[in-house]
Amino acid sequence: MSTIAVINTKNEKVSEIELSDQVFNREVKTHLLHEVVRMQRASWRSGNASTKTKGEVRGGGAKPWRQKGTGRARSGSRRSPIWRGGGTVFGPKPRDYGFKLNRKVKKQAVAMALSARFQEGNLIVLDDFVMERIKTKDFVSVMQSLAAPNALIVAPDERYNLSLSARNVPGYKVMRPEGLNVYDILLHKKVVLLQDTIGGVEERYSA
Repeated sequence: MSTIAVINTKNEKVSEIELSDQVFNREVKTHLLHEVVRMQRASWRSGNASTKTKGEVRGGGAKPWRQKGTGRARSGSRRSPIWRGGGTVFGPKPRDYGFKLNRKVKKQAVAMALSARFQEGNLIVLDDFVMERIKTKDFVSVMQSLAAPNALIVAPDERYNLSLSARNVPGYKVMRPEGLNVYDILLHKKVVLLQDTIGGVEERYSA
């Protein structure tokens, strides 16, 4: 078991807490983190390019001219791909770029990302973070005292005032433990865990 200091919003040590090595101090496999981030980003791609096939182009109900006797090549529809304004052959259609990874792999990757932040010294455990009012200035002041100019904050429940205070400040994000993911952990330089979230995180992501 590893230990880490628990601090308050004034960056004063108030206690210590033990962390599970399965979640916070395991071997970090960068290729696994890369694969999970690639999966997340692929699932966000919209894939909305679309063209119309011969059957979707407007018009073309009548045969342009009779089959024989005109001296021209036979033609059955103005929607033919070889006609101007006709359909497109093998054109792009909306597609899903996402791919799947095993649930166990994704859980391990989250634990590895948290371990990376702990091993770097960029994991902060707060005893609590309660904001009495929605005030961006107060939130920024706390982050400055924690020396965290860029951070992912994990709260055990819905912190309305905290979320709204952090919303307009670039480089910060507030989420609950069930929303933890590799991309957000790696995107933010520091991870701030409220003490009450530790047990839930260890239970959810230990493998």
